[in-house]
Amino acid sequence: MHHANSVSGVQRSKMQLGSLSRVNLRNVWTHEATDFTPWLASPSNLAIMSDAVGLDLELVSQEEFIGPYRADIICKDRLSGQTVLVENQLEKTDHLHLGQILTYAAGIEAKTVIWVASRFTDEHRAALDWLNEITNEEHEFFGLEIELWRIGDSAPAPKFNVISSPNEWSRSVKEAASSNKVHGPRQAVYLRYWQAFHQYQKEQNPSIKAPKPFPQQWLTFSAGRTGFSFETIVSWEGRMSVRLYVVCNSPSPKAIFRYFHKRKDEIEAAMGHALEWADMPEKKGIGIGLIRHDCDIEDETRWPEYIQWQAQALKKLDGVFRPMIKSLPSDVL
Repeated sequence: MHHANSVSGVQRSKMQLGSLSRVNLRNVWTHEATDFTPWLASPSNLAIMSDAVGLDLELVSQEEFIGPYRADIICKDRLSGQTVLVENQLEKTDHLHLGQILTYAAGIEAKTVIWVASRFTDEHRAALDWLNEITNEEHEFFGLEIELWRIGDSAPAPKFNVISSPNEWSRSVKEAASSNKVHGPRQAVYLRYWQAFHQYQKEQNPSIKAPKPFPQQWLTFSAGRTGFSFETIVSWEGRMSVRLYVVCNSPSPKAIFRYFHKRKDEIEAAMGHALEWADMPEKKGIGIGLIRHDCDIEDETRWPEYIQWQAQALKKLDGVFRPMIKSLPSDVL
């Protein structure tokens, strides 16, 4: 036995490891506007950046004029529906780009700003930290350093390092205090509940990005297409729900409802539950989901039970509906 272990150890010691080397950004992207910006704006690379900052970015436009100026990339966060400004540069940060960021953000009323650069100076990192400190929870400033690495002769791979971001813990404390003071005790309960739900999602269901908690009855999750979302909802009247919610101009939510309802048996079999189907004739949107009626949101001892139920229902809805939403036939669209 001792001899076999020794041989195994020798074999393991002969395993070849690759050599990691850093690649100069200019070796890949010669020009900022014509090379780097289009690369960053592609869906696959926006997805990489989305993972770094915890958003779900969808491209709206690139190199868009704002008065006499031109913003690099404008996105929408599918989770919140908010406008996101992305300003990028291949060199280290400078005052010119800091000024552009503030000017462009004001011009398009962007709630979220992402500044991408090869290197952040201490002064510009401090500036973003300060902006995150003095603004409320609706505004977010991210600083990302981008690197390129390769193993041996492999193609270069991008890596985003978060240099500055909102301090969610301190903001959560401020929001809770503000909610209790400004909005009242119900909103404070909602906020604490969603904070606990957000933490559960990060630990148990990290593949479904949880949005930032707010002192309201619902959280909205991206369903992968504009106008489609998943919602977790709690009520003071003893019920909670998780649903797919569709509200958009095209395709028609009513057409989407008919398309899904024709597959009702298939969908409910995949879910393992009967669903509530609401075409909401008095409203523009439609909702399909699960409702639970035995809830007391004021009883915090039952929150783990409620959170687990909503998280599991959300995971099932996402697993069943997301592929269907992605592959909607042309006659529905």
